[in-house]
Amino acid sequence: MTKPLKPDTKLVPVPSTNIIPERDVDKSPILECRHLGIDFGGLTAVNKFDMAIGRTEIAGLIGPNGAGKTTVFNLLTKVYQPTRGTTLLDGKDTAGMNTVQVNHAGIARTFQNIRLFKDLSVLDNVLIGLHKEMEYNMVESILRLPHFWKTEKVAKERAMELLSIFDMQDLAHHQSGSLPYGAQRRLEIVRALGTNPSVLLLDEPAAGMNPSETGELMENIVKIRDTFQIAIMLIEHDMNLVMGICEGICVLNFGQIIAKGTADDIQNNPEVIAAYLGTKKEG
Repeated sequence: MTKPLKPDTKLVPVPSTNIIPERDVDKSPILECRHLGIDFGGLTAVNKFDMAIGRTEIAGLIGPNGAGKTTVFNLLTKVYQPTRGTTLLDGKDTAGMNTVQVNHAGIARTFQNIRLFKDLSVLDNVLIGLHKEMEYNMVESILRLPHFWKTEKVAKERAMELLSIFDMQDLAHHQSGSLPYGAQRRLEIVRALGTNPSVLLLDEPAAGMNPSETGELMENIVKIRDTFQIAIMLIEHDMNLVMGICEGICVLNFGQIIAKGTADDIQNNPEVIAAYLGTKKEG
């Protein structure tokens, strides 16, 4: 038998292109994407999407309309299954998971278009988000046994606690569809928090908000991160919001990352300026 040749190639460590906040560097990223991509027919919508999010990071995903930002969110939440690449959630490969499973694993999201149960009360919308914590069986529910009432009581208390983050506890029994647009946006975030996520994805959370509401939203996003010690990733076109609270920012153009860095890095990146932020006029 021929003795196999011993490879003489030396393996060397390859530095990662991912960045996370310094305070999270002693812990593995909560979310990591490796060469993530998806094709629709002959069209490549997202390609070679590589990024990591620290466990308490507020990250931004920006880019022109049609750049593939919401498609990335859909890949992370398994609305779409990727054509290639890997997504690790707390070190675990999410391959094969569906939307429910990935939510139970720790990813929650809001949508561009508000998706509340508008005929239900504000409180009931939040209770739907808390369904994982409401563990009782059908018999207990039908017969209204003590465990059922105890579970319902604890869930309602938790829902009111979450609503208080946005000072919405007094609106608990209002019909959610009757709320102003900005309040509906906030309610959707509260409902997402009810699933107890480790990563919260916000798709254009400031859409339709006035400057005052946007400023309050910025404060509340930071408050959510600090209170729950979770990672938050947002898609947003309001650059004041993005540059004001996002620590790491990823810029997409035509489905590919063209830049990653801090707010200062992104604002001064010529490729980003040309593709998205607008070329500065001379004079």
